[in-house]
Amino acid sequence: MIPRALHRAAPPRLATGLALGLATLTPAHAQHATAPAPVPNIPEPMVFDMIRPLGARRGELEANTLAQVNLSGASRDVEWAPEVEYAVADGFAVEVELPFTNGRLTDYKIGLQGTFGTFRGGRSIHGVQYLGLHNRRDGGWSSSLLYLLGNRFGDRLSTMTMVGVGDVTLRKSEGTGLLVNHTTFWDVDPATVIGFEINRQTGDSRHWLFMPQWHRAFAGRLSVQAGLGAERGHQGPFRPRLGVRVVREF
Repeated sequence: MIPRALHRAAPPRLATGLALGLATLTPAHAQHATAPAPVPNIPEPMVFDMIRPLGARRGELEANTLAQVNLSGASRDVEWAPEVEYAVADGFAVEVELPFTNGRLTDYKIGLQGTFGTFRGGRSIHGVQYLGLHNRRDGGWSSSLLYLLGNRFGDRLSTMTMVGVGDVTLRKSEGTGLLVNHTTFWDVDPATVIGFEINRQTGDSRHWLFMPQWHRAFAGRLSVQAGLGAERGHQGPFRPRLGVRVVREF
């Protein structure tokens, strides 16, 4: 037991000596352990969702559902897709998605996403994403492969760009097309983001999509994204399109 008279702060030299002594007793791996490198905070596009943000940490888990519907034209079908996303390792995440049209399950979808790393002093991050889609009606399997690039410009402005090929099948090549998705974000406050998403795809699924959107985070790791934009399919005019995504992180 330390006598009360001696129970006070050690002199600076003695404190320094004690700190050095304790350091020599600490395992080497503990002395050199460092926190994971920080990644830029960049939102995810609402329509062309990512598989967790780039740089996701192992164990991150998310469930979300996106619903979209055209507000004019002959087809007013509701397209919606619940999905689960999980980071199985730092910088590597997987997803399982079930696309529906109204009450009919149309496809089975899987996704893989890896992070290459950061650059520009940690303000940029890039990676790759693979999406595989099995159609229940014709039994076909199509793939998409994209390069992902996120950039942070100051405290409020950021972008996410996705470029690659879509509709890649083993049975034919004429359906393959260029796929580009670019979204610009503006952080209104810590819980609110507005964005403008542009999607362009050629090939069998050729279309244009312009989707202004609003993201809002709530307590309990719940967030909602909503957008009202316009889409043009294979032919015909642009039609107004409404989209809503609900996200729950665990």
